[in-house]
Parts: sequence; C-alpha cells; structure tokens
Amino acid sequence: MKADIHPNYHFITVVMTDGTEYQTRSTYGKDGDKLNLDIDPKTHPAWTGGSQQLLDRGGRLSRFNSRFGNLGLAKK
Repeated sequence: MKADIHPNYHFITVVMTDGTEYQTRSTYGKDGDKLNLDIDPKTHPAWTGGSQQLLDRGGRLSRFNSRFGNLGLAKK
C-alpha cells in the first residue's frame, strides 16, 4: 500500500440532539473534537415513524419560509 494516502483515524465525541454523547472513531476533525448532530435517529421521522417534528435551526425550511412564506399558500 502507498504511504501517506490514508486519512487520520482517531476518536471523536458525537453529541446527539438530546445532549447525550458517545465516543467513536472517525476521520472527522482532529482527535478529541466534538460532532454536534442536528438530526439523529432519535428525532428524524425516518426512524421515529414520522410522528415527531423536525427541529429546524435556520436550515432549508427557514430559508423556504423566508422566500415563499408571503405567497398566501398557508396551511388551512
């Protein structure tokens, strides 16, 4: 195998949306970095059956509403 072509594989801390944390190995960031998730299996409708609402933190939904929210297509 060629030398110096593989990414650094190290431990990071993943922070779920409810604040719980766990450690895993990843190529993300540097050793000891934290990865804060906006959507995880505890909140995403694909895993929860669609009964919960997604928390939009200034993402696609907010941008869509700011652009097209005044067109009069509000929910009835």
